[in-house]
Amino acid sequence: MDWKKGLRRVGMGFAVLIAIALTLWAAAALYFDLPSASLRKPLAAIYLVGMSFGLLFHRNHRFLAVAVAGFIVVLAWWLSLKPSATANWQADVAETPWTEIDGDRVTIHNVRNCDYRAEFDYHCKWETRTFSLAKLNGVDVSLTYWGSRWIAHPIVSFDFGDEGHLPISIETRKVVGQGYSAILGFFRQYTLIYVVSDERDLIRLRTNYRHAEEVYLFRTVATPEQARGLFLKYLDHINRLRQASEWFNALTNNCTTNIAVAAAASQGAWPRWDWRLLLNGLSDRMMYERGYLVTDGLSFPELKERAHINAAARLADKDPEFSTRIREDRPGFSGVR
Repeated sequence: MDWKKGLRRVGMGFAVLIAIALTLWAAAALYFDLPSASLRKPLAAIYLVGMSFGLLFHRNHRFLAVAVAGFIVVLAWWLSLKPSATANWQADVAETPWTEIDGDRVTIHNVRNCDYRAEFDYHCKWETRTFSLAKLNGVDVSLTYWGSRWIAHPIVSFDFGDEGHLPISIETRKVVGQGYSAILGFFRQYTLIYVVSDERDLIRLRTNYRHAEEVYLFRTVATPEQARGLFLKYLDHINRLRQASEWFNALTNNCTTNIAVAAAASQGAWPRWDWRLLLNGLSDRMMYERGYLVTDGLSFPELKERAHINAAARLADKDPEFSTRIREDRPGFSGVR
């Protein structure tokens, strides 16, 4: 019947589109991630042209199977690639943190504390700091924007009361001369690093030295027990990365997905899916709607306007009380140092 033929044609067309998408990804993986630079372009081109020609001019199940098989072979090779723990790393990610827990006391090694003269002119010290889990009483989240409102970089800061705030930023570990590319972030180009630092480093870098970035700081409703659970999940991942490096991936293993996984795991649950985990510039609204933020009764636009800290951070600058200054008179931070 004609309608059956039509359905088969639609189904074949849809299958071809999927196969083309798989072919494009596989060719890109070969182009970006083949260890031999001299082979990247020719092999990627041969693969792309050959598969595309077959898909466009031989629309049959047999060639679709060939295209899918080719993708599976490339995917298996790509998944076998292992990140290196040794490289000529940039100075701000030259060291990786690791932790020790002794009862209530947590000792963190290689806490980054950079002194900035400009964004790319700095000197980093790597310190050892000790914190008491009993003093961990809350969790704050900052979001940094550098252009699009759809994309942001989240940093979780743990509030240890009179022992201070400990921010941890999940980032790409780049080698000297390497920049970040949103496209390359989907491939095997960057390793993952947890930067354990000081707010005068991680936050002030973004408010005072990266002049195109805007930072918003929110207090979450996390209880001390929940804060400790999340913190211990962070420490577990930090120590695992010390033993075995992981690839950063802009879709599956990034600054936002790791927070979501750790937060859910600390409660013995699976992460709640939300498309704003991918377009994470809107994750503050997601947290607001789910009741994760202290709002002091404000609407979301009012809360976000009050959460903007760039001006306060520039005034505080190198003040030892930087963390206190950027929280003064902001929703959710009454009584927080």
